[in-house]
Amino acid sequence: MAAFLQWRRFVFFDKETVKDPGDAGKGFTLPAGISACDSGRGHIVLGDMEGQIWFLTRSMQPTPFQAYKLRVTHLFQLKQHSILVSVGQDEQGINPLVKVWNLDKRDSGNPLCTRIFPAIPGNKPTEVSCLSVHENLNFMAIGFTDGSVVLTKGDITRDRHSKTLTLHEGTSPITGLAFRQSGKTTNLFVATLEKVLCYTLSLKEYPHVELDTHGCALRCTALTDPSQDSQFIVAGDECVYLYQPDERGPCFGFEGQKLLVHWYRGYLLLLTRDCKTPNNREASPSEKQLLTVYDLDNKFIAYSAAFDDVIDVLAEWGSIYILTQDRRLCVLQEKDTQTKLEMLFKKNLFVMAINLAKNQHLDSDGLSEIFRQYGDHLYVKGDHDGAIQQYIRTIGKLEPSYVIRKFLDAQRIHNLTAYLQALHRQSLANADHTTLLLNCYTKLKDSSKLEEFIKTSESEVHFDVEIAIKVLRQAGYYSHAVFLAEKHTHHEWYLKIQLEDLKNYQEALRYIGRLPFEQAESNMKRYGKTLMHHVPEETTQLLKGLCTDYRPSRETPADRESLGHPLGNKANSEEFIAIFVNNPRELRAFLEHMMEVEAQCPQGVYDTLLELRLQDWAHEQDTQEKNSLQEAVLSLLKSENYSTVFDKALVLCQMHNFKEGVLYLYEQGQLYQQIMHYYMQNEEYGKVVEACQRYGEKEACLWEQALGYFARKEEDCKEYITAVLQHIDRNNLMPPLLVVQTLAHNSTATLSVIKDYLINKLQQESEQISEDERKIREYREETTQLRQEIEELRSSAKIFQKTKCSMCNSPLELPSVHFLCSHSFHQHCFESYAESEAECPACAPGNRKVMEMLRAQDQKRDLHEHFHRQLKCSNDGFSVVADYFGRGVFNKLTLITDPPGGKAGAASLDSNLQRDLLIHTKRTV
Repeated sequence: MAAFLQWRRFVFFDKETVKDPGDAGKGFTLPAGISACDSGRGHIVLGDMEGQIWFLTRSMQPTPFQAYKLRVTHLFQLKQHSILVSVGQDEQGINPLVKVWNLDKRDSGNPLCTRIFPAIPGNKPTEVSCLSVHENLNFMAIGFTDGSVVLTKGDITRDRHSKTLTLHEGTSPITGLAFRQSGKTTNLFVATLEKVLCYTLSLKEYPHVELDTHGCALRCTALTDPSQDSQFIVAGDECVYLYQPDERGPCFGFEGQKLLVHWYRGYLLLLTRDCKTPNNREASPSEKQLLTVYDLDNKFIAYSAAFDDVIDVLAEWGSIYILTQDRRLCVLQEKDTQTKLEMLFKKNLFVMAINLAKNQHLDSDGLSEIFRQYGDHLYVKGDHDGAIQQYIRTIGKLEPSYVIRKFLDAQRIHNLTAYLQALHRQSLANADHTTLLLNCYTKLKDSSKLEEFIKTSESEVHFDVEIAIKVLRQAGYYSHAVFLAEKHTHHEWYLKIQLEDLKNYQEALRYIGRLPFEQAESNMKRYGKTLMHHVPEETTQLLKGLCTDYRPSRETPADRESLGHPLGNKANSEEFIAIFVNNPRELRAFLEHMMEVEAQCPQGVYDTLLELRLQDWAHEQDTQEKNSLQEAVLSLLKSENYSTVFDKALVLCQMHNFKEGVLYLYEQGQLYQQIMHYYMQNEEYGKVVEACQRYGEKEACLWEQALGYFARKEEDCKEYITAVLQHIDRNNLMPPLLVVQTLAHNSTATLSVIKDYLINKLQQESEQISEDERKIREYREETTQLRQEIEELRSSAKIFQKTKCSMCNSPLELPSVHFLCSHSFHQHCFESYAESEAECPACAPGNRKVMEMLRAQDQKRDLHEHFHRQLKCSNDGFSVVADYFGRGVFNKLTLITDPPGGKAGAASLDSNLQRDLLIHTKRTV
């Protein structure tokens, strides 16, 4: 039980007297003889002793109407409906009437009365003591002075749809009634002078529970808001009790005779008799009454003031109105939240300010400002632990640097650590905050806190992991940094710490082997040289797997199938060759492994392996082993998968003077002149001749080069010169004059060397001359014959004596067609087979070939490049020149034009005649 005398007192309400709207300088005057009051739906309802009901609007404009003939005793205004329930008298005696008014409907300008019924329990005339109506309009309870409670169930606004029953009977007058709705459960609290009960109306037979054995006076009950769980308040002279439907709740020791209880927005309003006045319930004209406003949650008195002869206290329009017997109306206006908080701040009552702000549903920014001021207050007082707790509550609103600057002192590092931890828990820390927190841990040597911080589950990580790793590494907490990097898959940081700080190369290599393919590949490229230097064999094994069929060491085939991953990935082995720069033995093993398992390796793998084998061959002293290495090099060069781009291989073989490899690559590249030059450089005469014999058909100039080579030699090379000359003579590769000029440079070569060659050549020339003379005679005879035929055609008539058609061999019949070439055709045969009317069908194919040859000669007449190229590549340039002479390439072109007057000269006649002979002009008989 809390004594109210220990509660702090404040003035959170401003008291004013309501002014008359017609006269601002004069107070508002209430109607005389007020006997009942209530408020709701935007007005104050008053009942007087003359049976009138008054409605006061916010502008204090009173509107009366006659509700009863004698007096109004009770009023109940529903808050959710425009329904007013009143109890009064229309005639003398004890005969109370209940009337239900619909304020939205009018009857002759007055509210519509929808129902009237007498309030009599069990046909016994009894005065009504209290009244309560449920907001759903389905229940109405009337309490009487004889201890009875009458319950009306159903639609209270109509007679037909409701029924009335006596719910409670007793001997003690009923002093308070209140309905409570919780879900589908409806309860009715009943208070008498002697006890407190609760009926459950949602159950059959309306069971009840006796909550207490002492009651209260009339008008000393109220019901709290739903936010306060709708508790039933009973104010006794010694204590104020709060009740639930099934038990009694907290109580408060507010002493004094209670005259009135009211609940308003979380405040408990108590009207008590002033202790200085005589102790009797009959108020004298000068009696003082004390109105106190209590905040039960925060345990303080929000307002307290004395009034004279209070009739009632009502709440409407966000204010509290006090009606007094002197017909005055006072209003209590609650101060705004900020003003109340400032009053609390001045008294350093921050805890109370926080609670008040929460009750007033102040926004988070307002609460944060209170926490900041409270923290500043505690910090100034030296309570750093308490201050940091308040600053923690400002996280998200107050700039963290404001707090951090206050606690950077080494003596307050514990407080700073607590604040930074809270900052991280709310995921509001940046990289600097993480760095600072970890530095705090390391300064405090608090390994347990450090481990707790970094070992939180991934869903609870509230810091920048990479920054944390950096700080831990700088502070020398390598194991913690490694744990954090591995847990959050920061592979680069994990490997960097393992290799650079812990020098744990084996573990770093195993870690890479557990990574997915892309990450394993990138990290091996980054750290491969370091790992190869310290753990070469293990690194080589990992690279073999990475470049063939990589599978992470933690991943099983079943896992891959379930995840839908391919069976393996392959890296480009050529990209890892640089890792083996100082490890040739491991490099050789790696490259040979790649050659074995891969059908097609990158070019760099072959080139590098070739270089390694050539180095071994060059440095090997043992003959047998050297021959074995030579075979290995040649087998590599001859492998089917070796690329056709062999420039690098050729350079390598030349650098190491690997003769067999050089010659093989020359041959593969069709560099036959290079092969012969190689033999020439090494003065291997027999090999030179063999090279000419082997490759001379593919490149004929080799024989010329060989002859020139031997001609320049001063040694006795007659044997080789003779062999070369025989081949040149046999294939007519060089003119004799050029052969003689070439051998003239050799002082040791005598005429006997080329005697047989020259004799043979002279014989061939002689035979060629004879053959040419014979052809000249034949051509002259043919020319003479053609001239004679031309002359005959010019000077004599042509007699056509053909008796058969040249096309169908049938006897000729008229009409027929004859040509000067002595071919004759039926008219219909000629028309069927002839392609042109001016050309003989039988001679057309031959004529066409001749014309094509002429056109070809005309087209090739200006093809100088083609002529020079053919002349250069031909073994007999003279024959090429003669051929072009025959085509008329070197003839002077003469244009023949018709002379003036349309007469053609002799040359024109000859040319026309030749054309006619060529195309055999058609003659028709």
